[in-house]
Amino acid sequence: MRSDGGAATDNPQASNHTARQAAPQGVAKTVSRRVKRAALEDNKARVQELSRRVYSQTDISSYSLRDRIIIRAAGIFFYLLIRVICSSLRWEVHGGEHLDSILASGHRAIFTFWHTCIFSATWFWRKRGIVVMSSQSRDGEYTGRFIRRFGYGTARGSSTRGAGRALTEMAECLTSGIDAAFTIDGPRGPAYVAKPGAVTLARHTGQAILPFHIAARRKVELSSWDRLQIPLPFTRAAVFIAEPIYVSREAGKDEVAQKQSALQSSLDHLRSEADSWLAR
Repeated sequence: MRSDGGAATDNPQASNHTARQAAPQGVAKTVSRRVKRAALEDNKARVQELSRRVYSQTDISSYSLRDRIIIRAAGIFFYLLIRVICSSLRWEVHGGEHLDSILASGHRAIFTFWHTCIFSATWFWRKRGIVVMSSQSRDGEYTGRFIRRFGYGTARGSSTRGAGRALTEMAECLTSGIDAAFTIDGPRGPAYVAKPGAVTLARHTGQAILPFHIAARRKVELSSWDRLQIPLPFTRAAVFIAEPIYVSREAGKDEVAQKQSALQSSLDHLRSEADSWLAR
């Protein structure tokens, strides 16, 4: 009893009951924290392993000595060539707000462009950690080596070999907050005909396709299938970026075809816009 005559407050049975209730709740909270911590650690380990795969130089020991020399020499040569030429260009950007809108909305970008622009694009989008689909061939080996020097990653595969595996890895990259990119008419053409990789990836991930095109006032255009353009030093270059294209995860066959047509039209329009810029 309280000395002031009030009601008793010490009730052993009530205290034991409260303790029995608190104990399971405390255990549940502890378990929940441990589960969350384990999930975060697993996710961190998964992202670290993904980064190791896409950003590390690949093992070329299976190639002949001659091919290993060619791959390493070509990788260094193209890295230096792109760096020397493109660092001298005078750049301007049209439509940069479209990339800003993607990032502001919490999405990642699937950069999509014609193979003819790859020389200039490699420099312009450098050091962003973008993961590019790279073919499983000797050409793909040296291409992968020089673009990694510019801060890109690679997912090995192409529209003709290993595409499913490469798309899966690119989807994992996007889910982990890493942007992806396609030379959408590669690896062998036909030039200026968009293949379905970007739309397929956008549908499976919910991320945004970002079409762009690059033009240079003075350039050398090769006679290769892609009409590869190499800008001349100190010329003016312009990057044209279109509005993003989103593809619903529930998109059916008709909607996918419509989005593919929209991507083709967007890239064609960017080329026309670049031609008008060059004609000024």
